[in-house]
Amino acid sequence: MGLFGNKKKQLIGLDIGSSSVKICELQITGKGGSQHYRLQKLGIAVLPFDAIVEGDIMDSNAVATAIRQVLAEQKIKARDVAISVAGQQVMVKKVTFPLMSPAELAESVRWEAESFFPAGQGLDAYALDFAVLEERPADGNMDVVLVACRKDKIEAYLSCVAMAGAKPVLVDVDVFAIQNLYEIGAGEGARDEVVALVNIGAQFTNLTMLVGRKSLFWRDIAWGGHRFTDKLMEDWGISREAAEQLKEGVSAEGRTPEEVEPSLSAISDSFADELGRTIDFFRSSFKVDRLDRVLLSGGSAKVIHLPDILGERLRVPVDRLDPFQSVDVDERSVDPAVVRDIGCTAAVAVGLALRQVGDR
Repeated sequence: MGLFGNKKKQLIGLDIGSSSVKICELQITGKGGSQHYRLQKLGIAVLPFDAIVEGDIMDSNAVATAIRQVLAEQKIKARDVAISVAGQQVMVKKVTFPLMSPAELAESVRWEAESFFPAGQGLDAYALDFAVLEERPADGNMDVVLVACRKDKIEAYLSCVAMAGAKPVLVDVDVFAIQNLYEIGAGEGARDEVVALVNIGAQFTNLTMLVGRKSLFWRDIAWGGHRFTDKLMEDWGISREAAEQLKEGVSAEGRTPEEVEPSLSAISDSFADELGRTIDFFRSSFKVDRLDRVLLSGGSAKVIHLPDILGERLRVPVDRLDPFQSVDVDERSVDPAVVRDIGCTAAVAVGLALRQVGDR
């Protein structure tokens, strides 16, 4: 879903995360089920600590500089980009309406959205979009997804992109970008699966619950990978940079991953509790009696042993989502070692690069 857009055009995926900026350019050929994807460009630029806090841009110059840097490093000539937003000021909700015309639905959505917003905040402060998920003539209803985001948040992101010399022409939501990516790689067996897509960023986690490829539940969880970093810094007296390395299994400042494993496991257990409660809430609310697997993405999905700990606690297979599973890598343009190193961190950027202006 895009919060705005006009004509059809392939876009550059630009993921402005809390700790880094990722960029992806895909070449897409074919139509429908015969589409083919080739990776043309892929890059990452690290942001200063606290440049973005809880999804809000605190240092627009630093963010714009990082975007400009990664565009230059990758020698990307195109400037039309798709970006996405997430966090506590982004709200996603599935609503059931009686079957009605598009004009009637637009008006009904506005009324429904009024109950969406925090007390004292109304529609004027938010950008609102919606899309029909399914029409059910048999029972006379339709399922619609509503998305709202504070306008000042969107404007801050758009301003940074423009400062970097790029043109933001579509705004998406992280959970939808991840879902788009999952769908291009899901096999026939996925049609009947109950899957949790868990995108773990530095400061919060995006969760999408799919039943048979149909998304039913979206939630941003105020829990991020910075908790691993903070725990390591506190327990072992190391720098933030060293903590980031140790999280991914690299020795730093005289400490080894094996040595700090108890600290990492404690935070992994805490995350398993939080994620488990949210998934249990979904299952009870939607009367879903099982969970088949969990796919992790985002920079903090690279924390060592995290999939194993989550799998043991949730009692289902847990794997890292490979954004390039269904994408060919053009080795003349992209170093395969870079692709492996960035890995699941690039999931949102790749999902955004699948977008065309006007997509729903």
